[in-house]
Amino acid sequence: MLPKSAIFDLDGVITQTALVHEEAWKEMFDEYLRLREKRDNEPFKEFRKPKDYLEFVDGKPRYEGVKSFLESRNIKLPFGDPADEPGKETICGLGNKKNNRFLEVLKKEKPKVYDNAVRFIKALKNEGVKIGVASSSKSCKPILETAGLLSLFETRVDGVVSAELGLTGKPEGDIFTTAARNLGAEPLESVIIEDAVSGVQAGRNGSFGLVLGVARRDNEKELAKQGADIVISNFANIDLGLIDDWFNRKPVPLFSAWDKLDKPYQDKIVDFEQDKKILVNFYYKRSVKEALFGKEKVIFFLDYDGTLTPIVGRPEMAKISSQMQEAVKKLAQNYPVSIVSGRMREDVENLVGIKGLFYAGSHGFDIKGPDFEIVQPKAREVVPLVAKIIGKLHADLDSIEGVIIEEKKFSVAVHYRLVKEEAQIKKIKKLVDLIVNKNKDNLKLLSGKKVFELLPNMEWDKGKAIRWIAESMQVDWQTTSVIYIGDDTTDEYAFSAIRTRGTGIIVSDEDKPSLAHFRLDSPKQVRELFEKAIEK
Repeated sequence: MLPKSAIFDLDGVITQTALVHEEAWKEMFDEYLRLREKRDNEPFKEFRKPKDYLEFVDGKPRYEGVKSFLESRNIKLPFGDPADEPGKETICGLGNKKNNRFLEVLKKEKPKVYDNAVRFIKALKNEGVKIGVASSSKSCKPILETAGLLSLFETRVDGVVSAELGLTGKPEGDIFTTAARNLGAEPLESVIIEDAVSGVQAGRNGSFGLVLGVARRDNEKELAKQGADIVISNFANIDLGLIDDWFNRKPVPLFSAWDKLDKPYQDKIVDFEQDKKILVNFYYKRSVKEALFGKEKVIFFLDYDGTLTPIVGRPEMAKISSQMQEAVKKLAQNYPVSIVSGRMREDVENLVGIKGLFYAGSHGFDIKGPDFEIVQPKAREVVPLVAKIIGKLHADLDSIEGVIIEEKKFSVAVHYRLVKEEAQIKKIKKLVDLIVNKNKDNLKLLSGKKVFELLPNMEWDKGKAIRWIAESMQVDWQTTSVIYIGDDTTDEYAFSAIRTRGTGIIVSDEDKPSLAHFRLDSPKQVRELFEKAIEK
């Protein structure tokens, strides 16, 4: 199974213009730092290649790069205006000066292209994968035109487009998720290809199914650490078979790998340490015990339905057992615990019945902690529309035997588990699609286990809710083992968000592809895991 779309960064991935950018940055910054040395008697500390470029500038929007580097030298300048004259002593002025230097080189020299990258793009296109380019650079289009590559891409989201749409730059995933959706694909069913640390972080934060890092500077371990699932040094070292394998991979049964994971996920995958070709993130060689308890701290995020309770025919019947409730209570006495559910927050909070936990309801739109509450503003705006749609769903679907319309504050779920006739299920799907298409600016559709859910159309999901809660708890991802346990399609966003920096565990009696690392068969096994964690 190949991805629906592949989104490529430009500089350093397709073209060799990253080196030109780096030189232009150095010339501009060194000139400015010399000015400050002469004018203000400040010690001159040059812009170092490639260290400062990779750490402060690479992959970021131009003005953000200026700001980031100057802050590393304890220099604060006013932002200015994008129309500032090149060289004016503002962030925009210095950024514009750098861009002029870059464009001067581009006029003199045709950008060099990584031929193997172009061949890889064409191979994906031949298999029906839609191709996009996403770059922080405002020079993306002229570079592609000059190189004769613009026609390869079906969408382009660059610095110009980002400014028009008000997108947040890397390390957030906005430019990549926008490109994927322009191609009619969800991030989960897409791959991004990046050479910058900020870019692979954006892929992880954007919940992409695969983040492919390109180590042009012997920085493969750093790319893997920051979010790349697979790292290559050259596109000649990867084929479509590996991409296909990745999207078809299945989580390892958790208890069978508790003490030892017998072998890497795929024998054909080769580490950089062995022959400098391909690195698949180290995580897939770790036992469960190492993955869950190999760091200083441990924190649990848990879904409710299908995780703490079995899946049942009607949502109101999903009651947590006294044994599971006691297990969660004891778990929370030993580790921080958060519940992240598609149910309304008040509903799941009452069902779990344990005080002092974080509760994220409606797929994370509504979050409450021990000392705060937050509701995503756009979700609040959609409430009147959701109420109107609930009325239409009842009017059109109540006559169908077995259909359940679960009314929520920020969304509405149509359960069809008990609907027996296939023709009626098709009728439900047709109506749901019609409603979403008519309201696509405000609503999106999530399909789960025998359920269609209409949600606010915004870049928010369980994965982003977990990141938000983790940040509010000041979680250090390097020293904290973050664990998410869930069972449904919507939980894949959470598995993606914590992949390479946490552990995803899917609850399923079916051996099926997932972004989770490990698998438990049932809520009963979830409780057994809690007991092991408590005993540790």
